[in-house]
Amino acid sequence: PAEFITLAEETGLIVPIGQWVLQEAFKQLSAWPGLDYLAVNISPRQFRDPAFERNILEIIARDPNVCHRLMLEITESCLIEEFEDSLQKMLTLKRLGIGISIDDFGTGYSSLSYLKNLPVDQLKIDQKFIHDISTNTNDAVIVDTIIAMAQHLGLGIVAEGVETREQVKFLNERDCFHLQGYYLGKPMPAEAFSALLDASKSPLDADKAFYG
Repeated sequence: PAEFITLAEETGLIVPIGQWVLQEAFKQLSAWPGLDYLAVNISPRQFRDPAFERNILEIIARDPNVCHRLMLEITESCLIEEFEDSLQKMLTLKRLGIGISIDDFGTGYSSLSYLKNLPVDQLKIDQKFIHDISTNTNDAVIVDTIIAMAQHLGLGIVAEGVETREQVKFLNERDCFHLQGYYLGKPMPAEAFSALLDASKSPLDADKAFYG
């Protein structure tokens, strides 16, 4: 997938691919009313495309009621490039009720000033900081700091690349409960996720559904 996405980004094919992904995301949000929100990665090229806002408007016109349950994940480097243009696009998304998450947080620009100038809802901690949090003091301190900063700024926080129970424990102890990684589940077809979502509705089955 990494090679495919890189090639699509270079050739511009990522724009129609990203448009299709957004269309499918809206369909699934309508089909999954019990899902709090669905996050979709937006590539730098797709975000910078002049038709990006128009494409979003065309998609949400089919079911505007699910906008508030859509979260778009955008890398911090993408947001900083052409700052004013990024700001206007993000303000448009916010007016529509769409959430904005900074993907791979901590791996891009070192300046944090954009956090107070851009309408961001969530930070997503990059997996390179999560991998060794149980054994690497520096990684643990970095993750601690990002979580604390997000909490003080009133932002949501997601940890990606979670693969062990020790990592879950570390993050939960710091009130970080939104996790992503193979420990919780691997990529799966929509039909399989629907079954998982149904199973998680029962408190007795939720732990079984998510932890096996």
